[in-house]
Amino acid sequence: MNLTQDIQWLENVTYDELSIGQSARLLRTLTQADIQAFAAVSGDTNPAHLNAEYANDTLFHGVIAHGMWGGALISALLGTEFPGPGTIYLEQNLKFVKPVRIGDTLTVTATVISKDDEKKRAELDCQVVNQKGAVVLHGTARVMPPTEKVRLPKINAPQIQLFDPEMRFKELLALAAGKEAVRCAVVHPCDTGSLSGAIDSARHGLIVPVLIGPAKRIRFVAAEANISLEGVEIVDVEHSHAAAQMGAGMAARGEVEVIMKGSLHTDEMLKAVLAEPSLRTGRRMSHVFRFDVPLYPKPLLITDAALNIRPNLAEKVDIIQNAIDFARIMGVDLPKVAILSAVETVSAHIPSTLDAAALCKMADRGQIQGGILDGPLAFDNAISAEAAEIKHITSVVAGHADILAVPDLESGNMLAKQLEYLGGATGAGLVLGARVPIALTSRADGPRARVSSALLAVLAAYDARRERTVRAAALLKD
Repeated sequence: MNLTQDIQWLENVTYDELSIGQSARLLRTLTQADIQAFAAVSGDTNPAHLNAEYANDTLFHGVIAHGMWGGALISALLGTEFPGPGTIYLEQNLKFVKPVRIGDTLTVTATVISKDDEKKRAELDCQVVNQKGAVVLHGTARVMPPTEKVRLPKINAPQIQLFDPEMRFKELLALAAGKEAVRCAVVHPCDTGSLSGAIDSARHGLIVPVLIGPAKRIRFVAAEANISLEGVEIVDVEHSHAAAQMGAGMAARGEVEVIMKGSLHTDEMLKAVLAEPSLRTGRRMSHVFRFDVPLYPKPLLITDAALNIRPNLAEKVDIIQNAIDFARIMGVDLPKVAILSAVETVSAHIPSTLDAAALCKMADRGQIQGGILDGPLAFDNAISAEAAEIKHITSVVAGHADILAVPDLESGNMLAKQLEYLGGATGAGLVLGARVPIALTSRADGPRARVSSALLAVLAAYDARRERTVRAAALLKD
């Protein structure tokens, strides 16, 4: 096989080869990603190009491309095809006639209209026409065409990974559209982060917050941070321990459907929940992170990276089942669970590989339901189908995992923080396994992460409400 047949080539047109009336063209269809990439590279974040709500109220009644995106297409034609490599751009004038919208297919044409033999320069008429035949952009380019013939391998442009945290956040919020806010016990919100997180979640229509803690201290924090508490219920208790007990008690009595952790230790909060028998389900409580990762095509759940330190096999069953049930709440019909270890083969020297093999067999026997499990899988095999193929791993989970089940808290916590701080992921988390979901936030979490955690808890609360209705209907039927 001749490998050179697979190579795409760039071949220029020299000054001597150019003739008046000679032309070339290229076609390009505008996408949303094009607009975002141009904004990222140029720094032009004009809302007319990026904010649909704003753009709808403008003269153009919708998002349009940057004007110079069309100009960049002319530059691409001149620099890569006609005259091609070696061309020096000297001057360009442009007239913008019509807007370019997402989905428009543009034909860019450059035609030689004059040549200067003494200076070896050429003038080209440039036209950009949309799929309807309407001119959207035109002008004249003056260039110094190449004088030496070259034929070079075509260089593929570097890929730009577009990740818009704000858009992902809006998509997440949309999951709660049409749902009424649920009452939420916010336990000991005595710092700015936890208090603002609760109030922001209320502002987004997710929760009706009940602030539990020292009222005087809560109001002081609100005043310092300029947070309005107008209309917000405050339950005054003297310290964090009492706040945790009060929040768990309210949940046990059905007065709230969600608990949100404030500025107290996680173990203090969970100890109070476990002390209420009616909040127990018979299943171990566990934590789930939900991440939007720039280089991964779908949301990724990680469990357990915050609660169970060194879970045994039976505890891992509950941890994975909790994650599967939550993934289904989030709309994944049959979640794919990758059980992580350092290697992808079972080894008597690595206990996590033995647990992974046992968990997969337990799923085969129906002891874990609702998902597809595979493991042990190393991290690269779990998230990269290419890595799995190189290692000859045949798996429907490898490269397509919805859930990463980690061996222990240490590895899971490091993985989660690496995704966030090195991988640019945006995340949220909650505790599952109790009668009510618990939005669990970190002191380092920003406002968006806290609101996202509240949203996850609200969705879980609605599912719990649905299950209660189903159980009640079944009892009536019996």
